[in-house]
Amino acid sequence: QVQLAESGGGLVQAGGSLSLSCAASGSIFSINDMGWYRQAPGKQRELVATITRDGSTSYRDSVKGRSTISRDNAKNTVYLQMNSLKPEDTAVYYCNARVVLLTRQGTFMYWGQGTQVTVSS
Repeated sequence: QVQLAESGGGLVQAGGSLSLSCAASGSIFSINDMGWYRQAPGKQRELVATITRDGSTSYRDSVKGRSTISRDNAKNTVYLQMNSLKPEDTAVYYCNARVVLLTRQGTFMYWGQGTQVTVSS
């Protein structure tokens, strides 16, 4: 099995910065795409940013220019640096990873349990 563990959430004032990290562990052969999603109260989960194994990135429009996704393949870890945070960025942030298992029997999507990010005005 595979586990994703997020860290780095917390409370920050508007205009501040926060860095999230997510480490994958378990029966991993390799990891393809990794990403960050978020879910605010009463809203659907939405994509924040994704990164491919070779480092190609994509962002939702509302975070472009304020956020940077990166990864360390050797550590099976993905990061999200968020700057100029706004109250509307408040949400539970989840990481995910598309994992090729050691058994090589398919590719599966795994999710972390989420970390709360709260931006005060």
